Amino acid sequence: MTTVADVVAFFDGCYPPATAEAWDAVGLVVGDPQVAVRRVLFAVDPVAATVREALDGGYDLLVTHHPLYLRGTTTVAASTPKGRLVHALITGGCALFVAHTNADVATPGVSDALAAAVGLLDVRPMQPGALTLGRVGELPEPLTVQALVDRIAAALPATAAGVRASGDPDRLISRLAVSGGAGDSLLREAAAVAQAFLTADLRHHPASEAPPGLTLIDVAHWASEWPWLQDAASRLSAATTVDTHVSVIDTDPWTYCSRSPQA
Repeated sequence: MTTVADVVAFFDGCYPPATAEAWDAVGLVVGDPQVAVRRVLFAVDPVAATVREALDGGYDLLVTHHPLYLRGTTTVAASTPKGRLVHALITGGCALFVAHTNADVATPGVSDALAAAVGLLDVRPMQPGALTLGRVGELPEPLTVQALVDRIAAALPATAAGVRASGDPDRLISRLAVSGGAGDSLLREAAAVAQAFLTADLRHHPASEAPPGLTLIDVAHWASEWPWLQDAASRLSAATTVDTHVSVIDTDPWTYCSRSPQA
């Protein structure tokens, strides 16, 4: 019998909690460690839609990348949005486990899964020995920026905003850096090793001041981290007898966009 504690121990081995950022909140959030686990659902966000999916599907454990709580709280009352989720999980007999920045820095981790999703070869850290700085790899063949953007759009789950890119759409790219989640703090590191950088949440000023010659490719935060779910699920399936499933519910907060007529 696999228990919640067994799954926690397995993932603590894959993604050691000590490697999480000091501000992060990872590990078991809800659940009895001694309860048996038969089915596990993986999702990026612990929100109402994924909690409902876990409960309706009879899952014993929900594993998410993003934490439920990042700041301290004095209440889990069901009159609060997060408290309602806690009550729903407990009432429904479903535990919640989080692997966040500890999964970002792991090998393999979130950026490795993103690199694999877009087909990169010879994947390695942006800086040797610095596993916290994303990944860089080679494309199987050089692609124009436009063709690379199309490839990324096909490889990642669809979102309302799609995939954005900067610069010349006809520029040839052979080496791509990637970072799952918000990556505009890594623009200089990416420019030092690659011609283009795939990440999420690129802000106006950092993008405007990016090093010359670095093509920027911006996707939804949720979409950039979603490939990690399948990697984590596959690893758990290989190590235990539990049934795993990856949620395909789009929890990106943006649900609609419209292009300007002149664009």
